[in-house]
Amino acid sequence: MKILLDFLPLALFFGMFKYAESNREWAAAFATSQLGFMVSGGVIGSEEAPVLLATVVVMLATLLQVLYLKATKQKVDAILWVSLALVVVLGAATVYFHSETFIKWKPTALYWAMALGFWAAEAFWGKNALKAMLKDVPLPEFAWKRMNWMWVGFFAAMGVLNLWVAYSFSTSTWTNFKVFGTTALMLVFIVGQGFYMNRHLPPADEAQGDGKP
Repeated sequence: MKILLDFLPLALFFGMFKYAESNREWAAAFATSQLGFMVSGGVIGSEEAPVLLATVVVMLATLLQVLYLKATKQKVDAILWVSLALVVVLGAATVYFHSETFIKWKPTALYWAMALGFWAAEAFWGKNALKAMLKDVPLPEFAWKRMNWMWVGFFAAMGVLNLWVAYSFSTSTWTNFKVFGTTALMLVFIVGQGFYMNRHLPPADEAQGDGKP
């Protein structure tokens, strides 16, 4: 359930963008009538309307996600708070200036914030964030350190890759990459991490103490 909730804002962003992209005239008219008071100049053109509507949808969806978690007394992860702050600030700038540049920076800012978080926890507080999340996995300390640096490098690289796609291709291509490309890369990386962890796990009988008292 939580995984579906986490992916809901992204799915709604993608769905709204694709629908508005296929109905640009409607999107421009609707966005101007509903969001005109929020944008510079008061008029939204057919080119920028799809990404503006999708941005408003993802802003509302992320806010509702946080409110739902708070209302049901579930924990709101720190990364979700960061994501909400970024989507509100950069989303508002996207809408006001009716420019997709700001919202395209949101994934990069989030990736780099996560890379910084993994690095800072180890560098300044001597805490391995990955080890804390997977505390029941019996890995040697050097493996935890290497995996932590792998995540730092992965998030840093993903931030750069997002900007490359954003500035090298159309907004439609960037949207496809944001939904499918990043998800695929994340899955591949996680699978690779799984193989690395498996290499350094102790034998089953050793991990279970040979079943002896």
